[in-house]
Amino acid sequence: MAERVVLHIGSMKSGTSFIQNVLGNNREALAQHGITFAGERWRDQVAAVQDLIAHGGPRQAALDPEGPWQSLVDEINATPGTAVVSMEFLAPRVTRKIEIIRDGLQGRLEVVLTGRDLARNLAAMWLESVQNGSAVTWDDYLAAVRSEDGKSPVARNFWNHQGLAAIARRWSDVVGAEHFTLMTVPPKGAPSDLLWQRFATVLQLDPDAFELDVRANRSIGLATALTLRQLNELLGRGGTPAADHKFYDLLVKHLLAKRSLAARAGEPTLGVDERWVMKRGAAEVTALRKQGHRVIGDLDELQPRPVRGIHPDQVSTQTQLEAAMDGLTRMTELSMEREAMHRQRLRRAKKRRKA
Repeated sequence: MAERVVLHIGSMKSGTSFIQNVLGNNREALAQHGITFAGERWRDQVAAVQDLIAHGGPRQAALDPEGPWQSLVDEINATPGTAVVSMEFLAPRVTRKIEIIRDGLQGRLEVVLTGRDLARNLAAMWLESVQNGSAVTWDDYLAAVRSEDGKSPVARNFWNHQGLAAIARRWSDVVGAEHFTLMTVPPKGAPSDLLWQRFATVLQLDPDAFELDVRANRSIGLATALTLRQLNELLGRGGTPAADHKFYDLLVKHLLAKRSLAARAGEPTLGVDERWVMKRGAAEVTALRKQGHRVIGDLDELQPRPVRGIHPDQVSTQTQLEAAMDGLTRMTELSMEREAMHRQRLRRAKKRRKA
């Protein structure tokens, strides 16, 4: 049985990919310290959490005792030492789902919520939403987030993932204050390994004993975001949202955005300096101070500061055209490579039939 389970629940855009990549790339080194990064692959954790999200709640089908979530729980419960799960989709879970998690895991549960300041996350969340198929403009996104209207899909999604005080209170109430830690993301300009150093303290590890040269989850630039947003709008003309198109996630989000256009250098960045953002972020920090959670880092790091950059309207048509042409070029290259491989497979199959 696992003696301890460290559950890193996010939030989104708070260095989660970096932590997950470090854990995944250092499985053998972690094992030497009696620590297991649960699942054969991180995708096993994703599938398990998606199963938990879809089942077990009110008006939902029961969790399958042989489904992905229970399989992961059984694996953790059967593993000695410390097991680690890192999945940012856990943070928004309602009380009932948190109770299922708490009651299913047998080892000592330690929940870690990472958080980043509101201004940086506003920009990051909009850029991420565009990569996920959204055609909502930056101005409309800001207005929806500011409204905090639960009937707005944009506002609901943002605050479900970024309302740190509400997330922290809900999880702490269920698992107990002694089992909950809030870890702040260092500000821009801090040492690149500081976030890992902080997470390593949770695992009671020497942070310098692990390889940190991992794949970065680079964000797209503003010109690329505007190009993708227009693409999403065009894909949705027939009534089917862009993200609902088959293979959108593979072709647009991963091949086009993350593996191609995110590497573009010299793009303008999205700026955030709205007064209401600074005021709302400060209120979030005040609420967290009153809640009195154990903190690794410093709550002052969650005080929003202006993000240097420009408004989307300031991006020239020429700059957007360059991003679009880079994307078109890359997708054409990929199509050519795939067509060549397809024709090669056909030739091999033809030779086998003749033989």
